[in-house]
Amino acid sequence: MARERGRTLVAQNRKARHDYHIDATYEAGMVLTGTEVKSLRAGKASLGDGYAEVRDGEVWLRNVHIPEYDLGTWTNHEPRRSRKLLLRRDEISRLIGKTKEKGFTLVPLSLYFKDGYAKVEIALARGKKTHDKRQAIAEREAKREAERAMSRARRR
Repeated sequence: MARERGRTLVAQNRKARHDYHIDATYEAGMVLTGTEVKSLRAGKASLGDGYAEVRDGEVWLRNVHIPEYDLGTWTNHEPRRSRKLLLRRDEISRLIGKTKEKGFTLVPLSLYFKDGYAKVEIALARGKKTHDKRQAIAEREAKREAERAMSRARRR
């Protein structure tokens, strides 16, 4: 059987980019059970409430919902169980140092298959204040309005 190539997106956390300033992103593998992989291949997952934490020198993905596999049996997995993330030792030590600083957290941005392996993109992020969110929305709307005006001018 031919090996899978490329990147297939399963789930994305769009709200994370709105709620946090992203400082750095990391790609991590995940330790999964068989029914979790089958459920992910069916395109079912939710990163909405998810976060990652460093505990005892390991990084764990918490509160990410991967629903039970429909055709699974009594061996099905628990939907919101903690999942170990696979990162290099130097990346983990960097994350340990940064997450101890006030205001930094680890949030999952996307969940995908890359060359047949389930991966999660986590971000080292700092929470935005309400006025920062308003400013980002205003900038986005101003940019959109400027593009509309440019396209109207081109049509004439």
